[in-house]
Amino acid sequence: MASRQRLWFGVLAGFVAVCVVVLLLWITGLSSGTPTSTSTSTSIRGVTTTTTRHSHRTTTTRHSHPTTTTRPKRHSTTTTLRRKHRPTTSTSDPSDPPGSATTTTQVSTTTQPTTTSTPPVTPTSQPTTTSTRPVPPTTLPPTTVPPKSGPWWTPSTGVVPWQWEIGQAFDVSSATDLGTNDTLPNGAAAPAPQVYDIDGIDNSAATVSALQARGAHVICYMEVGTAGNYGGAYTTYYNELQAAGDLGSQLSGYPEYFININAPSAVAIVESILSQQCAAKGFDAVETDLDETFNNNEGTTGFTITQADEEAYLTTLANYMHGLGMGWIAKNLDDTGSQSFVNDMMNVADGVITEQCNQYSSCSLYKAFEGKKAIFNAEYNLTTAQFCASDDAAGINGALFPVDLNGPRSPCQ
Repeated sequence: MASRQRLWFGVLAGFVAVCVVVLLLWITGLSSGTPTSTSTSTSIRGVTTTTTRHSHRTTTTRHSHPTTTTRPKRHSTTTTLRRKHRPTTSTSDPSDPPGSATTTTQVSTTTQPTTTSTPPVTPTSQPTTTSTRPVPPTTLPPTTVPPKSGPWWTPSTGVVPWQWEIGQAFDVSSATDLGTNDTLPNGAAAPAPQVYDIDGIDNSAATVSALQARGAHVICYMEVGTAGNYGGAYTTYYNELQAAGDLGSQLSGYPEYFININAPSAVAIVESILSQQCAAKGFDAVETDLDETFNNNEGTTGFTITQADEEAYLTTLANYMHGLGMGWIAKNLDDTGSQSFVNDMMNVADGVITEQCNQYSSCSLYKAFEGKKAIFNAEYNLTTAQFCASDDAAGINGALFPVDLNGPRSPCQ
């Protein structure tokens, strides 16, 4: 009996000892062991956040994208085609051209520069369309600069080095803007531009004069087929056209509205723009953008505009420019695909600017211009090796530009 009791006590003691050992090991593990952890790694730039919790891992990666406001190039409202340059802003209801709540200086709509009056623009119920496009402090140029007298400037045929910067105000102190550090496809230094094409509203008379002092001629970029509420002088002319009832449907993707080019009031307002923003600043010529809106080529205009109407309108503007001592540089006549339109306008224009005519196989439409009128071509998506040889052979002044048209260029000659 006694021996059996001793056996049970021995078993019990051994069990207790084992329990004590297990308990001590557990306590030791809590005080000095490494628990399951949570680690977070965050990278400020890039942004990569890695979170590990127990056996679950979540990784989130974000990449920042620069945001820029430029004047994108557009061929038409079809996004797969070329684009023309103009400011990019938010758009409003395309069914109703909005008024502006901004009070601006009203511009005279006479065809010669005159002293401007200042009636306020009556606000409408539509919201103001805003833009990030910089507007010069002075929205209207001095009207004391007289129109030029005598024959107007016409760019010569053959090799005419040129620079095209309408994506921003031109900086006359920038070698990039001036095009003085560019190279030719063979690696040689490119000749300095003899022609500069810059925005007529964004640039001042002083900029034009500075470029002319370099021995160059300066072209005034101006839209004549649409008007946009971009602030400053843009809004001034926009309000005039709206008040005259000369704005139609909205240009897809932009706060711009087609101009009724058949209306005498619209023609007078556009002529006042050319006078005040181009002639009064001393420009040598005008590049007219949106000058082929007939047959809804750039989108539904809201008006009936035929090819004959367009030709009559452009001829009227060309004669007006010539009367102010400025040449007329037509724009993208090949967009329409109409050989008769290109040929008819060749007889009036002093030169032409085209975009991507190699990429879209439309350079041949300018045969009538070759050897008679200057042709300037801008490519964006081809390499110079892909188009310079053909441009050089046809007497076209080709160059590769960034689509933003903000200074850099790679000329063929």
